[in-house]
Amino acid sequence: MERFVRSRRAALQEHVQHRQEVHVVLGNEACDLDSMVSALALAYYLAKTSLESKAVFVPVLNIPRSEFPLRTESAFLLQEQQIPDTCLIFRDEIDLHALHRAGSLSLTLVDHHILPSGDAALEEAVIEVIDHRPLEREPRCRVTAELVGSCATLVAERIMQGPAELLDRQTAALLHGTIILDCVNMTPEAGKVTPKDTQYVALLESKFPDLPERSVLFEALQTAKFDVSGLTTDQMLRKDLKVLSSDGLVLAISAVYVTLEAFLQRPGLQQDLCAFCQQHGYGGLVAMTISFNKRNEPFRQLAVYSQHPAVRTAVCGVLEHANNPPLDLSPLGSLYPNICAYHQGNTVASRKKVLPILKDFLREWGITAGPVHPADTDSCGTTRPEPKDSSAGCGERDENPEDSDVAGEAGAPEYEPRGRRDPARCPRHGDALLEDDAPLPPTPMNSLVDECPLDRGLPKLSVEAIFEKFSHITVVRPSASSSPEKK
Repeated sequence: MERFVRSRRAALQEHVQHRQEVHVVLGNEACDLDSMVSALALAYYLAKTSLESKAVFVPVLNIPRSEFPLRTESAFLLQEQQIPDTCLIFRDEIDLHALHRAGSLSLTLVDHHILPSGDAALEEAVIEVIDHRPLEREPRCRVTAELVGSCATLVAERIMQGPAELLDRQTAALLHGTIILDCVNMTPEAGKVTPKDTQYVALLESKFPDLPERSVLFEALQTAKFDVSGLTTDQMLRKDLKVLSSDGLVLAISAVYVTLEAFLQRPGLQQDLCAFCQQHGYGGLVAMTISFNKRNEPFRQLAVYSQHPAVRTAVCGVLEHANNPPLDLSPLGSLYPNICAYHQGNTVASRKKVLPILKDFLREWGITAGPVHPADTDSCGTTRPEPKDSSAGCGERDENPEDSDVAGEAGAPEYEPRGRRDPARCPRHGDALLEDDAPLPPTPMNSLVDECPLDRGLPKLSVEAIFEKFSHITVVRPSASSSPEKK
């Protein structure tokens, strides 16, 4: 696998120069670990088995290269397998539309089966689809679609049905780690794993007995997924971001996977937040932090930032007085004049539960308030002074806070939580700190934070429901040509 990945860029350039066929294996726009590994492994397999084809097989990660550092679990697994990410080819490094216009492009889609509107012209270049979600529409090509926990399971099945010598340990390790992460360590209670996922993880382990133990690997990947230590503030906020907007205001809501104390101790934080909002056109930011305490219980905190006092006060007010669900917010002290900080007592109220509250607020804001333009704020290099009594609805400000447990740089604002309570044990399975699916960066999450699939009891299945489920399970259907290559 490593040799294959290292050779792709030069091989691609040669084929483009000579107008020869380029067969791209393309994952989805989220480009999570499953999408990346499925593209790498399938392209490697096709290159090894399509010996009569003159095409070059190229896995393409469907994000700009600048977004890859946000995929921390992907970077970790590649590093563990000594596969350099510098050799990967990203979407902004290959012009698929130009290749298609030149008649040189063949496409295989993995982990999705519908191209976005901006790529609609590429549909006629698609010759194969491998996906693990229900088909929204029937692709006019060879299709492998099955409701399993990970698309990597279907890719592993494809590879292991071929010559045994094609599966090397690096490829097996990539597939093995991806399936285990997607299927939440193969735990049935999580509602992700299927018998086929279990089957192919076991087959990979039997072929390569030295693969890491499942629990150890899962913990390492989970830790890597939430490791933001190497990210800038901008990257940390974009790693798991939702954006809401009305006619007059755009709000960013970021899930942040560190404690609020650690977040507020970041050097130059206020300047970073100002630049983040101005660059992306946000009138305000809600940062929702989640971590675990020593008893492995979820611990939530929340911060509201805006250069506009009216926006900050209004957002804080609606969150403090929310009752569906109540957030049970306790104000925390912060010396940043534009940041209001809270401890969130209701640990079950994930971002998915908070978004409807903010959507309702924005609808009201669009009716009663004027537009907010980030460019109207003061320079990000300066701090706007505010009177002490302007913090209504924003929590308390501590004039002389005690020393924080988290050491900061000299001159950094101190932070003192007051009235902190032990969060109640979360009534959900596992320790995944995952919020709802997020389009930016799109790192699709194994969402156990919002709720366990069994929280509401076992699903009620009727005969009709069972037949409907089976109607979405599709077997391999070859197109008119059984060859995976474009004629």
